[in-house]
Amino acid sequence: MALIVQKFGGTSVGSTEKIKAVAKRVLQCRQQGNQMVIVLSAMSGETDRLTGLARDIQKIPNRREMDMLLSTGEQVTIALFAMAVKAAGREAVSFLGDQVAIRTDAMHTKARIRSIDTEKIKKNLDAGKVVTIAGFQGVTEEGDITTLGRGGSDTTAVALAAALEADACEIFTDVEGVYTTDPNICSKARKIDKISYDEMLELASLGAKVLDIRSVGLAKRYGVPLHVRSTFTENEGTWVVEEDKIMESMLVSGVTYNKNEARITIKHVPDQPGIASKIFLPISDAGILVDMIIQNTSDSHLTDMTFTVVRNDYSRAMEILQGVCREIGAESVTGDKDIAKISIVGVGMRNHSGIAATMFQILANEGINMEMVSTSEIKVSCVVAEKYTELAVRALHDAFALDKENMPTEEEL
Repeated sequence: MALIVQKFGGTSVGSTEKIKAVAKRVLQCRQQGNQMVIVLSAMSGETDRLTGLARDIQKIPNRREMDMLLSTGEQVTIALFAMAVKAAGREAVSFLGDQVAIRTDAMHTKARIRSIDTEKIKKNLDAGKVVTIAGFQGVTEEGDITTLGRGGSDTTAVALAAALEADACEIFTDVEGVYTTDPNICSKARKIDKISYDEMLELASLGAKVLDIRSVGLAKRYGVPLHVRSTFTENEGTWVVEEDKIMESMLVSGVTYNKNEARITIKHVPDQPGIASKIFLPISDAGILVDMIIQNTSDSHLTDMTFTVVRNDYSRAMEILQGVCREIGAESVTGDKDIAKISIVGVGMRNHSGIAATMFQILANEGINMEMVSTSEIKVSCVVAEKYTELAVRALHDAFALDKENMPTEEEL
């Protein structure tokens, strides 16, 4: 007997008929002798609907009350799912995050899980019940309901799998797994059978939307095997697991992109200690995330500093930096929202040189100029003009032969 945690997203439970289909699928797995813990998101579109209602009442909704509101979406799906299981003749019970005691910090709308009390879950599993738990939500020590932010149901599922020491955590979605790139812009994209935690972390952070990055980080920390698969087929999906020798032999595992980027440049910044903190502390205090950072060297004691932010934060960041420029004596601040970040990822880069140079040459052959470059042990990212996004992705996918099971060696590139 295995203990399996399964998470179904909003598209998987978007109607009562789909909820019945999910219940049928879960019971098939239960009939094989497995103990089942099911984590559900709200029905597709429900969170957006509730958010719209809140903004009709309050332009900037109070975060505590927002959590009270948004948490109701999952309450509907878990109750309907438990009913569907009971209608099929099996026992089930549904729990909200506060009933299970998924303890979080008090950062409303973006809470982080601190601990999970598994006693109630284990008691009901031992009684032969299918246990279904609301994803995306928890409770503070003071008893306030919290939500975990977008993608939080993935995090709930992995955290439960870790706490319960489950044999696997299956994330069901509307795609069949993790692909070598976005199939919507590259018809040659291939489903990856197995990928390492580190590669999946990079892909998630660089724009791939299959898994929430926090869930992958938790899975890596606690060694939870993740299986990403489709709700609508029986096909094997993609396993996210510990790195192995086969993965190390693959130079590049995937190409990803992110159009939700904007570039900001502060010109003629005084090149002296403490200036960087004066620039980035106000940005951080405003909750704006900074990604790539480049500082030019100069002999004139002045430098240019360029960095990227999420596009939705661009206007706010520019407003803040206008004041910062005056304070530090910089010349001006300029920006560009029409950019995209293109990245290649693969654990094989650790042991092979020349991958970045190959990427640069491929982009040059297509006439694509690189505006910024960032690297790590297993990834290379370039900022390019947004209009070249699809061309760059397809060119890189073809050049690294990602549509083939047997990747080319470094000498063949």
